[in-house]
Amino acid sequence: MSTTETPLPSLVVTSAIPSALVAHQVFRKHETYSILVHAFLLLGPPAIIAGYLTSASISTSTFANAFQVACATYLGTLSLSVVAYRLSPWHPLARYPGPFLWRVSMLFPALESTTGGRAKSIRALHAKYGDVIRVGPNELDIVDASAIPTVFGIPGVPHGPDYIGGMLSDQNLPMVGIMDGDEHLSRRRPWNRGLAPSALKEYEPRVRARGNQLLTRLGEQNGEVVLGKWFNYFSYDFMCDMAFGGGSELLRDGDKNNVWHMLEQAMPLATFFAQLPWLAIYVGYIPGAAVPLNMLFRHARALAQGRVDRGSTARDLFHYLQNNEDLQHKPAPPTRQLVDDGILAVVAGSDTTSSSLTSLFFLILTHPDVYARLQEEVDKYYPKGEDVFDPKAHRDMHYLQAVINEALRLFPPVAATGMRKVPHDAPPLQLGSIMVPPGTGVRMPAFTHQQDRRYFSFPTTFWPERWLAASGTIALPTALARLPPTSVRDPPLSPSALAALKEQADGPSALTHVELAFTPFSHGPMNCPGKGLAMLETRTVVCAVLQRFRVRLRPEWDPAEYDRGYLDYFSATRPALPVLLEER
Repeated sequence: MSTTETPLPSLVVTSAIPSALVAHQVFRKHETYSILVHAFLLLGPPAIIAGYLTSASISTSTFANAFQVACATYLGTLSLSVVAYRLSPWHPLARYPGPFLWRVSMLFPALESTTGGRAKSIRALHAKYGDVIRVGPNELDIVDASAIPTVFGIPGVPHGPDYIGGMLSDQNLPMVGIMDGDEHLSRRRPWNRGLAPSALKEYEPRVRARGNQLLTRLGEQNGEVVLGKWFNYFSYDFMCDMAFGGGSELLRDGDKNNVWHMLEQAMPLATFFAQLPWLAIYVGYIPGAAVPLNMLFRHARALAQGRVDRGSTARDLFHYLQNNEDLQHKPAPPTRQLVDDGILAVVAGSDTTSSSLTSLFFLILTHPDVYARLQEEVDKYYPKGEDVFDPKAHRDMHYLQAVINEALRLFPPVAATGMRKVPHDAPPLQLGSIMVPPGTGVRMPAFTHQQDRRYFSFPTTFWPERWLAASGTIALPTALARLPPTSVRDPPLSPSALAALKEQADGPSALTHVELAFTPFSHGPMNCPGKGLAMLETRTVVCAVLQRFRVRLRPEWDPAEYDRGYLDYFSATRPALPVLLEER
């Protein structure tokens, strides 16, 4: 048989299969989000093979036919090679357990994330498999508080590509999405100045104005009040004031433009694409795709662009982001950078604070003893007639801080925490006995760490006194005497079982309380720069509402709905919290 009569499949196999195996090694060792590079690696070899076979008269097939056969063989071989390697004992993460399909493709954990139940699923997987689980082909989820300083500390591990997926682009990312450590810290400096204690002092009049408006609007409501909705409005209006010098009046006008509906629709999409950043790049180029996300981006960019156009008229966050404090030594950043950071300010600044406030009120309303003790402290420092918007007493309100910490522990606004990724060109990361290979993503979920009995006694119980006992503010026996008989997420204990558990788990002189595992704002130099602002807002609103109103849950509302409705996306969403308000 002459060469011109050699069957086309045989010719393709001898050339397409080796090419596919080589391409797999390129994809494995070099991560890129360039569509042109992807197109060349996926379609280039089949095209070259088909062109060579037809132009050199090695095959009598047409180019189209040869290309079709070459493509099918090449892409099929590439896919099989990828899957086989990910499931093989030679994969560097092969020894770590995890769901079978999640080891095959990130598509499966991405689909799971759209349900909002990923944080709870991950906690269940840790209970099944142990402290280290493989939650993707090249991703580990680790529960080990001793590893937190190495991953999040100095120098730490760079951010992963979550925000590339969430933003549908690998260009013009907001500060928190920058993966290069040095660039991230450079971009972060104006944020640190704009959220430093001296800057927070400048924002206090804005907190006062919006807080007063919140109280007025709550006082105007009759009957049932959905408390979380009003916290949404407050946090969004205040964030627009603080970041952009204004631009929102939800407290006054209601959500006429469906800002929160848009945000709630966008978050599941952002969470899905965060698991599949390469796919997000493609979707970003498709007109009309991912509509809720693009609507959110346009809205946030319009707010930020409006602030840029107006210029600096007051010391808001953009005053610092524009380097107005240091223009003699450093020029103002590009407008596009300011606009993209504006998206971060809107989403990260408003939704997380509203989530924290709503969860806190849910917890104190379902724990009347805690509510009474917190009310007593508020009345001590802010009695009727005292200026509740003056934060001078906040540092002395230890029980308020304990309640806030406990709410953040049980319902962290960012349940999964962001991914960190060991660079492909870096040495392996050693975390005790855990070796993390280059190119591996690492997550250390706050939701799981903060409810692990190795780090916190009675981990699923709302027990603010734990923080006071740990700091020595109150004695442990006093704290134990106030331990509720019920858990937020577990069935109630009988009195005898509770007494036995107290004696077994803590006794009279021991308390498990590892604050290193408490990471609602992450940890280290790349943690959330807005922690101080979030605390100012939360303390002020809690004091203001409790000074003015008696709050109680709507009768017959099932508190179990709250935990069921607490969903983990880029930030946590929460169900409606129906309450009745009475002027004090």
